[in-house]
Amino acid sequence: MAEYEIQIERYVDGKGRPARASKHGGMRAAAFIFVVEALENMAFISIATNLVRYFSVSMHYSLAVSANMLTNYMGTSFLLTLVGGFISDSFITRFWTIVSFACAELLGLLMLTLQAHFPALTPPPCDTKQLRQNCEEPTFGQAAMLYTGLYIVAVGVGAVKASLPAHGADQFDDTDPTEKKLISHFFNWYFFSLCLGSLVAVTLIVWVQENLGWEWGFGLSTTGIFLALVVFVLGFLRYRNKIPSGSPLTRIAQVLIAAVRNRKLPLPADSKMLHDVYFVESSVEHTEQFRFLDKAAIARRSTQEDPSTASKWRLCTLTQVEETKSLLRMLPIFASTIMMNCCLAQLQTFSVQQGSTMDRTLKSFEIPAASLTAIPLVIMVILVPLYDQLFVPLARRITGHESGITHLQRVGIGLLLSALAMAVAAVVELKRKAVARDHSLLDTDESLPISVFWLGWQYLVLGIADMFTLAGLLEFFYSQAPSGMRSLSTALSWCSISSGYYLSSVLVSVVNKISARLRNGVGWLSGNNLNRNHLELFYTLLCVLTFLNFFHYLAWARWYKYKS
Repeated sequence: MAEYEIQIERYVDGKGRPARASKHGGMRAAAFIFVVEALENMAFISIATNLVRYFSVSMHYSLAVSANMLTNYMGTSFLLTLVGGFISDSFITRFWTIVSFACAELLGLLMLTLQAHFPALTPPPCDTKQLRQNCEEPTFGQAAMLYTGLYIVAVGVGAVKASLPAHGADQFDDTDPTEKKLISHFFNWYFFSLCLGSLVAVTLIVWVQENLGWEWGFGLSTTGIFLALVVFVLGFLRYRNKIPSGSPLTRIAQVLIAAVRNRKLPLPADSKMLHDVYFVESSVEHTEQFRFLDKAAIARRSTQEDPSTASKWRLCTLTQVEETKSLLRMLPIFASTIMMNCCLAQLQTFSVQQGSTMDRTLKSFEIPAASLTAIPLVIMVILVPLYDQLFVPLARRITGHESGITHLQRVGIGLLLSALAMAVAAVVELKRKAVARDHSLLDTDESLPISVFWLGWQYLVLGIADMFTLAGLLEFFYSQAPSGMRSLSTALSWCSISSGYYLSSVLVSVVNKISARLRNGVGWLSGNNLNRNHLELFYTLLCVLTFLNFFHYLAWARWYKYKS
């Protein structure tokens, strides 16, 4: 095996000088990330949680269209994390990626605030208390401003969410065993900050949206992003910044093309005969999975004496091959979590619509339907510190694993809980409809005499499922990814959420079409009257699909080989 030394990855401070452990990184730098994540997620979730109400009540779209508009927006926001991750891995540091795209998010929120403030930019209010079929729809210009503002926000959200957790984890040296343990702590507390921001969003800001108006709600979100920018920039001199190492997609493409070009060459019996480089900070273990890609590291006779003369599209290093294998191994895990996030999408769509039909009074206070997500968030704000400070050290003593349990075990628990959550949701919807039927309220918009806290059960179980799955995925993708594509790999966690929202939109449409053929043209989820729909059947379908997906995940988790 040909060996030669290459330059190792470098971390620098804000002024481009080599980062020093005594001055840069560590929990002091990560503290800025926690505050920024809380503020940024507060702004994002305050919109996402209740936006379906804005679409249906203020902009006069139908319930099904509003649900799909929200899931498409959320899906696009998380899908764009791949773009943000690619940029911060390839071209500019994560610091400048976050600053640049947070400014874009700020601009989009300003547009939405202005639209909500000026009556001429929204449809006139409905003057009827009946069902809203006859309300005036938004004009082309009003719809264009809505979509433009939303998707500018989506661009900003995508890049920030891809880069921020990776930038935070970069503050710890994963080649130091002591600091490597802190990376697991970082992701737990990062998730805690995410939940804390969400809790403020679904309580304070949602209440403002419902009672003071959407212009105030959007205005608070805009203020939150502005403060997040200020706090993030204040940590400028504390951060360790990883210098971008070039396009990771190019490195992957080189391996795939070189393997195809060398497909007729025989693989050597000993992997030590494959071309590689010598890394100062680590060694790469050869794996047997995807052996065809090993052909990309076979040096032809003409280049065996001096492999450096070979084209990178004909000869790759074994290290580069193993990086590509690592990413390919993670893709089935990524795909197996999409169904769980499809269930999670229901918390921002149909669950909010369910809550709007139920009794939301607590003594003399009326709870906004979107604020029900505060139930699992409160539980998670309590559980995450307990998980990090009690469960992880105890489990570490038993298993010897630095995170207590493996990343894939943590994700698997979340997937199983998501199936249970959908079963609970189906039972609660049956209860809600039974009350509507018993009180002859099936055809009205009147509040049903059933407490909205019945929905708390599905929120609680699905929230705990999210705690296990999302935090586990973020750490899994960061720790298992090659160092040059950690933002891109971390973005897969958010991209799974994106795919879940898109899948939700597809399922709603498909279920409506198929059920309409079976029920004389009336689909399970068609129309604006939730009492006449069959949401319980849709939840049951999601439960069955999620449970089957859990076994699909188990097969890939057993097959997966952790990076050495």
